[in-house]
Amino acid sequence: MLDFLTEFPSLGRRDLSALRQGIDESFRTFSRAYGEQLEAFFNPLLKFLVWFQDLLTDAPWPLVILVIALLTWLGARSWKITTGTVLAFLAIGILDMWEDTMATLAMISVATVLCIAIGIPLGILMARWDRAQSVITPILDVMQTIPSFVYLIPVVMLLGIGKVPGLLAVCIYALPPIVRLTNLGIRLVDREVMEAAEAFGASYRQKLFGVQIPLALPNIFAGVNQTIMMALSMVVIASMIGVQGLGVPVLRAISNQYLALGLMNGLAIVALAIIFDRVSQTYGKRLQSYRETGRE
Repeated sequence: MLDFLTEFPSLGRRDLSALRQGIDESFRTFSRAYGEQLEAFFNPLLKFLVWFQDLLTDAPWPLVILVIALLTWLGARSWKITTGTVLAFLAIGILDMWEDTMATLAMISVATVLCIAIGIPLGILMARWDRAQSVITPILDVMQTIPSFVYLIPVVMLLGIGKVPGLLAVCIYALPPIVRLTNLGIRLVDREVMEAAEAFGASYRQKLFGVQIPLALPNIFAGVNQTIMMALSMVVIASMIGVQGLGVPVLRAISNQYLALGLMNGLAIVALAIIFDRVSQTYGKRLQSYRETGRE
């Protein structure tokens, strides 16, 4: 019995080592066989991201600030938030962080659009079928809890260093909130409202797009808000695999102990987070007030 106990750990280690080697070899084989096809598949996304970043960087800064101020006003309908946004971007330009900020803004914008395009249909699927929810929920748990450096490894092995791997890493981390809150928002729609829609002869499509999604919009926009915040939190980590933006100088400041450089670029990330947060929250509250007014 004692001999078995002393030999058991070594046997387990050998088996575990063989399993690890098998996984590594299988993934290397897969990356060699399909790496080029995956790069070709994501090439249009890379071209769009590069075009959008160049557009923001090369456009005259007064025009960019004007467009951002207009979008902020349309979303928040608040002069305070709009003025604060303009002042924040002016400060970013004065402190020579404009290009890095535009690169970060392009990355976060594209990542948010991708998360919305993927997350809302997944949330609807989870709300309509309990079996889909039971399958997707553990996957979302893994996406939210696994350390980001872990899933950077297979992404970099498949696609190398660059913008697309960073974008995929950001999307993996930022996708779960929009999926969960879309599912929650649709499930919270009053059953009586759905019964009334059925009584009027509404089809499945009419009930979904005319009743459920409009009533779930405040929750959906709360998910968009959390997705943006989580995407911004990945800026520094994404810079480690070649993504340009505010994370690069922050990473350089950490490596060389440049306090001022890290502080300024960190505050720029905070400013973007506050702007996105205030605009999305205010827009969600407006949707909520419209829904309550409609009920009255």
